[in-house]
Amino acid sequence: MRLLLALLLAATPVSAQRLRPADVDKLPSSPATVTQAYGSAPTQVGDLRLPDSKAFGPGPYPVVIVIHGGCWWKGFATRQNTAALASRLTERGFATWNIDYRQVGETGPDGKYSGDPGAGWPGTFQDWAAATDHLRDLAKHYPIDLARVAVTGHSAGAHAALWVAGRQKLPRDSEIASLDPLKIGAVVAIDGPGDPASELTLFEEACGVPAGSALFGGTPAAQPKRWAEGSPQSRLPLGVPSGLISASLFLSPTAATKWISQARAGKDKSSALILGGTGHFEVIAPGSPVWPQVEAFLVEQLKVSP
Repeated sequence: MRLLLALLLAATPVSAQRLRPADVDKLPSSPATVTQAYGSAPTQVGDLRLPDSKAFGPGPYPVVIVIHGGCWWKGFATRQNTAALASRLTERGFATWNIDYRQVGETGPDGKYSGDPGAGWPGTFQDWAAATDHLRDLAKHYPIDLARVAVTGHSAGAHAALWVAGRQKLPRDSEIASLDPLKIGAVVAIDGPGDPASELTLFEEACGVPAGSALFGGTPAAQPKRWAEGSPQSRLPLGVPSGLISASLFLSPTAATKWISQARAGKDKSSALILGGTGHFEVIAPGSPVWPQVEAFLVEQLKVSP
């Protein structure tokens, strides 16, 4: 059903603790230290927030890349959806780089495309990579520690975060490979898929749009190479500690357990926070009933030793 996720969220009363994306967008967030472009497209931009130097010293600070969700689909979410999350991590002593990126859409009967030009394969993946590597430029002007870089993302952004953490293992001839990817020291996926192909039908039904097919330019059967290269789970072991937060159908406890088993079999450190009885957006909402558990897990899992 079209826009099933939005309808379900809108129909669920706040008293049942089911926040909508717009509710999270309205949560208080701190102003960015700087907003900077990492490319020429309007959505190739991010907000850098730095911790309070009076509380945490002059730096350099560990930095967390924050990637919002929204089914990879234009109009569902922007970096405002993770601004409160990024702000809270900054309050805990992390610099945060909260990014936007090109998102897909569809071509209507009138021939007009509703997504960002250049989104999908390989553009959206290249945005995640370019935004990550842009930390090298930011570090020339701001006190961030490139030896302590972590990444987290929510929903479809969780897939992006895991992919960023494992992209150093891509084949060199891949369209979405980078020559010199910035090293990631830890990753946390917040209620989003590590292997989108395995739960594609459920994911697209929840999103209400053909999100995966649009991102990869076809189904897993039609584009097996792309789906393999875009699947973080196919890169395991990543060689990077991973944490997973499961709260809903976007990352089921079964899928989280599968990831952890496969990661640990390859000698990766991996752990999960399984939350029952909560919603998909509560897990990125400071002040929600589950937020203390989420924040404690994030702070512990995102620590990177220099």
